Amino acid sequence: MTTPLHQLWQHGQSVWMDNLSRTIIHNGELAHWIEQGVRGITSNPAIFKNAIAGNADYDAGIQAALATGGTINDIYESLVLQDISDAAALFLPVYEASQGIDGYISIEVSPKLAHSTASTVLEAQRFFQILGQPNIMIKIPGTSEGLPAVTETIAAGINVNVTLLFSIQNYIETAWAYIAGLEKLDAAGGDVSQVASVASFFLSRIDTSIDKLLDAKIAQGEDLGSLKGTIAIANAKLAYQEYLKIFGSERFQKLAAKGAKPQRLLWASTSTKNPAYKDTLYVEALIGENTVNTVPPETLVAFLDHGQVATTLTQNLGEAEQAIRALAAAGIDLEQILADLQTDGVEKFVQAFDQLFAALETKVQQMSTVKV
Repeated sequence: MTTPLHQLWQHGQSVWMDNLSRTIIHNGELAHWIEQGVRGITSNPAIFKNAIAGNADYDAGIQAALATGGTINDIYESLVLQDISDAAALFLPVYEASQGIDGYISIEVSPKLAHSTASTVLEAQRFFQILGQPNIMIKIPGTSEGLPAVTETIAAGINVNVTLLFSIQNYIETAWAYIAGLEKLDAAGGDVSQVASVASFFLSRIDTSIDKLLDAKIAQGEDLGSLKGTIAIANAKLAYQEYLKIFGSERFQKLAAKGAKPQRLLWASTSTKNPAYKDTLYVEALIGENTVNTVPPETLVAFLDHGQVATTLTQNLGEAEQAIRALAAAGIDLEQILADLQTDGVEKFVQAFDQLFAALETKVQQMSTVKV
């Protein structure tokens, strides 16, 4: 059976699902999505908060962790790592058939470590070692402290999903951080063909923020309506042009000759927040070679129902450049907005992490007494 997701793969784009829970692993839903053409999974603290809090499917796991005298953190890790491991096993055939291009399951280091390079590296290594599966990707935020951690983690031969990228300059720095890691791995005698990475470039959050500013100016009589819902896609298209330059460079090609994979751009935050926009907007507008689109289940359902498949990522680049220029001419500081979005993204993941721990603690107190 060929679905629109399989057709996307024929156009060079992999679809990963932005969702994971014990429920969809055990009830066969995740296996069904693999049959439909989903080629990987991403997770984050917010996803696990929604999956674990109030879900009886995790009660047995909590009881088992309690029996060992574990802390709340021990319980959290036992639940999350089990889900990640089980999902990785389901996707291992995809990983093997694609020769390490797809089939990855992403797990995020604690967002509370986002501004600590050394702690992030140690956490990434610990998770990868515990899980012991080749198709695990460790998510590291693309903060100023996170990028050196990306280099060191890649140099250790560990797959990395660099998350919370919004600006083109931040993406450029991310790509070179990956290449620097490959160079260190190669210099140490490691096999660069056995490590992979994606750079998660966020979309709908950008339009949500910018559209509010545009609406304020439109209300004052400025003719800026044509820019609404266009900046995130324009920004992503221009980032992809940088991808082509960097991974076509002589520096990377030396590594490619040894089997190194380019760090693919991954489109994140692809659910449409504004009901006035098409529900498949952030999928259809960014289809292109060597990319990934990670989408929530509702967007998957929508795309399977009425998604249009065509190579669009390299189309209308002049319009993309004009949109960015017009935004600047309107007095809106895109770079500051994108920097603020990254800061806010880290804070939101910390909040979700804290809320998950609070929910776990409440459930644990209902079951037994546990050392916190």
